[in-house]
Amino acid sequence: MTTKPPSVGHPGYAQTLPRAPESAVIARRLVRTALGAWGLHSLIDDATLVVTELVSNAARHARRPSIRVVVSRPSEGAVRLGVLDRSRVVPVVRVDSGGDCLDGRGLLLIDALTRSWGMEIHRWGKQVWGELACESPEARHER
Repeated sequence: MTTKPPSVGHPGYAQTLPRAPESAVIARRLVRTALGAWGLHSLIDDATLVVTELVSNAARHARRPSIRVVVSRPSEGAVRLGVLDRSRVVPVVRVDSGGDCLDGRGLLLIDALTRSWGMEIHRWGKQVWGELACESPEARHER
C-alpha cells in the first residue's frame, strides 16, 4: 500500500494488485484502512461494496496482469474509490440482464450506492470511479 499526500487535505491511499477477483479482499482492506483513518466508519459498508464491484469489473474485462485501486478525498465532502486498468474498453451499464442472470449488474449497484460515478480515459487505459458523499467528523461535532 502506498500513501500519497496531496498538496492540501487528506492523504490518498493506493495499491497495485493482481487482476484477479481475489484482489477484492485486499481492496476492501485498503478502503477500510482509509475510511478508518479519516473517521468515516459509516461509509465502510457502501464503500466496500463499490470497490468490490469496481475490482470485479476490472478483473473480468481488463487486459493486463495488474490493476491499481485508489481511495482519495477530492474534497471534504467526498470519498472517491477508483480502479485503474490498462484497457480502454468503456464499461456499459446493463439494464437488460434479465431476472435469472447473475452478473452484469455491478454498475447499477455502483450507481445506486454512490452520489456519482464515471470514468477517465487515458492514453494508457482508464480509471472507473465512484464517489460517496461524506461528512467530516469535525462537521458532525459542530451540530
